[in-house]
Amino acid sequence: MKGMPFPDPVFMPTQEGAHGLRFDFNIGIRALLPPGKWTIRFRDLDTYTVLYQTEGDALQVLSRKRHFINARIELEKDGEIVWTHDYDAAGKDVAVVMPGGTLGDSLGWFPYAVRFAQKHQCRLTVMLSEPLKKLLEPVYPDIRFILADEFDAIRETLYATYYLGLFFDDEENSWQPADFRYVGLHRTAGYILGVDPTEEAPRVAIEDEETRPIEEPYVVVAVQASCGCKMWNNPTGWMDTIQHLKEKGYRVICIDRDPAVASSIHWNVIPNGVEDETGNRPLKERARWLKHADFFVGLSSGLSWLAWSVGTPVVLISGFTHPSNEFHTPYRVFSTHGCNSCWHDVRTPFKHDDYMFCPRHKDTPRFFECTRIITADYVKATIDRVCQDYAVPKLGKKRKSKTRVSSKRTE
Repeated sequence: MKGMPFPDPVFMPTQEGAHGLRFDFNIGIRALLPPGKWTIRFRDLDTYTVLYQTEGDALQVLSRKRHFINARIELEKDGEIVWTHDYDAAGKDVAVVMPGGTLGDSLGWFPYAVRFAQKHQCRLTVMLSEPLKKLLEPVYPDIRFILADEFDAIRETLYATYYLGLFFDDEENSWQPADFRYVGLHRTAGYILGVDPTEEAPRVAIEDEETRPIEEPYVVVAVQASCGCKMWNNPTGWMDTIQHLKEKGYRVICIDRDPAVASSIHWNVIPNGVEDETGNRPLKERARWLKHADFFVGLSSGLSWLAWSVGTPVVLISGFTHPSNEFHTPYRVFSTHGCNSCWHDVRTPFKHDDYMFCPRHKDTPRFFECTRIITADYVKATIDRVCQDYAVPKLGKKRKSKTRVSSKRTE
């Protein structure tokens, strides 16, 4: 799989069919024909489509489609079908591979892997990064979690393997049946795996879950992201927001990994007035801070997805992504009064190595306009709605029990 950050499947298909044929579903539909004159045919049983048909002798055939297909393999000799196999992962080993260590992507995708295992009653293995493994493994004992360097040890046992990712240049929909920019960052995993794409937050392990980190009412914020276009680029936005939160009686805790992020002359520093709990700390510790917070204020970044996972209300500020890209929150902050949603524009695919990515207005007065025009008043009004729904500590009222904001939404 040249150019893809995924481990290759074992060369020889893992399953034995009749007449010496071998097959599996480890990078799409695969079949190795035995010696002799044979016809091989792949069908999609859901759409009644013949995907591929050819004749061959000791020939290995691989489907162009790598995502899940409810497939049938047919072997024909002398015009007569002599063997068929319909996809059936029940009781078999299936792997779902997640690339890299991105927090938000993995948390968004993981519930669909769980849903796949439940639907097909298979033995599921999930390959992901070590921090995510520590966050998910304790609460999903029926799933085997592995790291990238452990994949070779299980390749020969796998009936099927599916690869989750954001496939920017997949014009033929080989890796994804629907472009992720159209269906949403997390829901794309549902389409790739052929399960219900309705969103659902994962469960995560939380350090010392029942104990609050501090007794006083507090709000968690995260102001950093992996690139400039994800930041809230209003120059006084965070400062005004922190002041507003403190006036309401909240302690304000920042749990970003880095207190400052920079590229060239562009710096983003945690706001004055927050309590600094930044650092490269375990995700389970960050989950604890989020679990007991009255709510979270953040960006289109991994800590927003973690807050969603633990059931904490999320004020999510973003302009470079459309609200359809992330999980649903009633406290989304997004403006259409300027340039927005370039993440979804296939004409300007995102450049991961360009920290200052702004494809439409870079080096112009409209640079990072999508979030620069989001006012502090807009964010403060959204915070006031959260306080009205959940807690009003300044007024001395007894805080309502924080209930999980509904995360299931049919698209």
